[in-house]
Amino acid sequence: MPPLRTALLQSSGRLGDTAENLKALEEAASRAAQSGAGLLVTSEMFLTGYALEIEDIAALAEPADGMSARAIGEIARRHGVAVLYGYPERSGEAVYNAAQLIGPDGERLANYRKTHLFGCFEQDAFTPGDTTVVQADLGGLRIGIMICYDVEFPENVRAHALAGTDLLLVPTAQMHPFQFVAEQLVPVRAFENQMYIAYVNRTGPEGEFEFVGLSCLASPDGVTRTRAGRGEELVFGEADPELLQASRTANPYLRDRRPGLYASLV
Repeated sequence: MPPLRTALLQSSGRLGDTAENLKALEEAASRAAQSGAGLLVTSEMFLTGYALEIEDIAALAEPADGMSARAIGEIARRHGVAVLYGYPERSGEAVYNAAQLIGPDGERLANYRKTHLFGCFEQDAFTPGDTTVVQADLGGLRIGIMICYDVEFPENVRAHALAGTDLLLVPTAQMHPFQFVAEQLVPVRAFENQMYIAYVNRTGPEGEFEFVGLSCLASPDGVTRTRAGRGEELVFGEADPELLQASRTANPYLRDRRPGLYASLV
């Protein structure tokens, strides 16, 4: 089974301008396809921007099958590349910080709602999701989805490992001074859970926030396979099923667990 070449779009797009962000996504999808990628991953809230007023988030929120989802489906189909994008999801009266995976045929594969909301801004703007493990199959790999702060909870990532996730996609809005998450925590999570993690950040100043970039693809052997800098960038890495299998065979973490000792955690 060939590796899944994955494109990480480190960009903040244009704040509050969905149409322009769709244009940027189209350009990135074209570049990704030309480079042989089968998957393009964007940052948290890429579709609208992150540092919006709460009323603007509510106004820009769309259903999971809304106009932008259909537009991204066309982009994915046109370029033959799967797309994972972050956006505010409207469902009834609730607004979720969400990420949706569209297949290379333009069909919706999975939609995830952020379960752990970071800080007062997110807690005021969004309803937390209540489903930890959301997965889909793509390119011979089991794909999982989280958003930003979610990956900082080890129980969350371990749940994905136990459910068979091979490649965990994590659109993020990682800000100063927490760059150690991208630099250190994410590769450790990949190693201890024996999976690939694609961690894709925003970059530069936005409202009161300063996003640090440093998007990466970390592999189950603890190696960072690709790493972006601090600016706008499209970087590529490969999620290799053969390396994944070899690493899982060599690493005993999941086999040596003793769940009976961990009951106090929950």
